[in-house]
Amino acid sequence: MTTEATLPSTSASPTARQVWTRARGVVLALVLLLVAAVAIAAIRSTERHGSLDPRSADPYGSRAVAELLADRGVDTRVVTTLDEARAAAGPDTTLLVAVPDLLTHRQQSELRSATADSDGRTVLVAPGSWSVERLAPGVVANPATSLDSTLSPDCGLPAAQRAGKADTGGIRYTVTHPGNDECYRSERLPTLVRVPAAAGDGDTVVLGAPDILYNDTLDEQGNASLALQLLGSRPHLVWYLPSLSDSSATDPDEEKGFLDLLPTGWLWGTLQLFFAAALAALWRARRLGPLVPEKLPVAIRASETVEGRARLYRKANARDRAATALRSTTRTRLAPLVGVPVAQAHAPEALLPALSAHLHSDGDGQSPHSLLFGPPPGDDAALISLADQLDALEREVRRS
Repeated sequence: MTTEATLPSTSASPTARQVWTRARGVVLALVLLLVAAVAIAAIRSTERHGSLDPRSADPYGSRAVAELLADRGVDTRVVTTLDEARAAAGPDTTLLVAVPDLLTHRQQSELRSATADSDGRTVLVAPGSWSVERLAPGVVANPATSLDSTLSPDCGLPAAQRAGKADTGGIRYTVTHPGNDECYRSERLPTLVRVPAAAGDGDTVVLGAPDILYNDTLDEQGNASLALQLLGSRPHLVWYLPSLSDSSATDPDEEKGFLDLLPTGWLWGTLQLFFAAALAALWRARRLGPLVPEKLPVAIRASETVEGRARLYRKANARDRAATALRSTTRTRLAPLVGVPVAQAHAPEALLPALSAHLHSDGDGQSPHSLLFGPPPGDDAALISLADQLDALEREVRRS
């Protein structure tokens, strides 16, 4: 028997053009998503430029409240490092921490130890669960935020009573220790908490939302009154804007993990995307169920079916599959003619010896093994020649 050559790769493998045709919709969607993300990030970065910065006149800056405090004799100083904030703590100073959640746990502990006995006031702007329990012991952030922005004081804190309604709706807090002022409740949980110091005249104010400090909303409700009273109780205001470039933020013993760096609500967002993808898959998926026989509306000639399948093979350049179908069908028809069971029609050791006994010649020079079990043809002409030779082989066996 002749040694068969190594079979080449199937001609049905998709070409680069076919891959691009199939994937261009997904690629286009990803490009549009990326462009939208960049556009949204650019817009948001422009709108939030200088957020909570007393030097910024942007809508989300806080220059207006700083100027109003200056008119009342309160000087404002901006610091960006933990060392400066700790050094500024004192009985005549209000220390405002703009974004407490940017501080590491070690920074929070050091800041708390510096302000606990300073007899000054510490104002925490919208601290979340990452920071509030260390900076204001006895106060816990609730995972559900307030649905309303404007709330009523509903407490005995003089500053809140004089200010009246204010835009404090944001993070809600649960207070575990008694003796604290709990104001601006949303569904029975306060959004502003004043925690007096254990000794002395100092205190810590936990503010659930930064809206009363923004330039854009300072003149609404009682925002200006509440902001001036909370920040103007001491002659000096130190505005601490935590910075990621602060050397004290590097803590090798306490680094945030990957999940800690993700924004709040990432889990719910991921679940929503998962359910949306599952619903889309169900919508587009093939409907499963029992097969239902259905009569064809018209009779289709066998020649048309063969021609249609041939065109599909040709469009996919699937010469190997077409040749396999031709050879398999020929072997199945030849087996009963030479006395071989159909179950063994595709075994060369069973079919070829019986077939040789019925042949008088090798046809056009091709051996039966090469015709029935050979490699796939290399081009369309070779495929047509193979079909003709298989047909001639079957006619010769039938005449024998």
